[in-house]
Amino acid sequence: MTAGGTERPFAFIDSGAHDGAWNMAFDTDRAHAVDAGSAEPALRVYRWEPWCISLGRHQAEEDIDRVRARRDGIGIVRRPTGGRAILHAEELTYSVVMPSEGLGIMEVYKRISDALAAGLRALVPGIEMAKSQPDFQKLYREPGSIPCFSSSARYEIEFGGRKLVGSAQRRIGSTVLQHGSVLIGPAHLRLADYLAVPDETRADIRSDMERHTVTLREIAGRDVTYEEVRDALRAGFENTWGMRFSPDSRNDYIPAHTADVDV
Repeated sequence: MTAGGTERPFAFIDSGAHDGAWNMAFDTDRAHAVDAGSAEPALRVYRWEPWCISLGRHQAEEDIDRVRARRDGIGIVRRPTGGRAILHAEELTYSVVMPSEGLGIMEVYKRISDALAAGLRALVPGIEMAKSQPDFQKLYREPGSIPCFSSSARYEIEFGGRKLVGSAQRRIGSTVLQHGSVLIGPAHLRLADYLAVPDETRADIRSDMERHTVTLREIAGRDVTYEEVRDALRAGFENTWGMRFSPDSRNDYIPAHTADVDV
């Protein structure tokens, strides 16, 4: 099923753990292939090895202390989508690539968020979607806005008013690429350690992220595995969209594109 409800193959891919450049190239390549009609739409889930900071498409590289990140073995990559910086660590990352079929940006966000929320509610009840949209132009002028998880956009996934899933979207031709991070553990908070800001500002940013984010581990009160989240999301999409995924193996995939920033 595609965005408009037409029955057609829709692949599910668990591509495992790869570095930042590989992961972002995969999403970009898949979007180009779907737009060209040479690949099926897909839901992909994946991890990052080593841990990696991804920057929004138009975000300044100078926001990140590259020397400190390199010292600690943290990668840096630029996403093909917008938004702000994320440290991809204890999380599951998803990406959805599908034809837009005339749907607007927020319509697609809601459609995907409905499926994400349905899947996550099977793990932890009480999942909600943000109802308001911040003034991002004003927000991005503040130093505390460098992290993506400093605020929620409309239809992003929350629990108790705190952000659980951060997502970003881009159109490549008539194809939607949307990807995002589902927070499993608290390691995303370490992003504050790698921001190019004064120490006192770094401490404030970390405190702000702690107030505005929540993890599945915290909600459930136990360790939650990547595999649990993967299976819950797959079921959430299938049940919400009324379809069954087809298998799609990409173990032999070699990226055709390269990411803009990589250390």
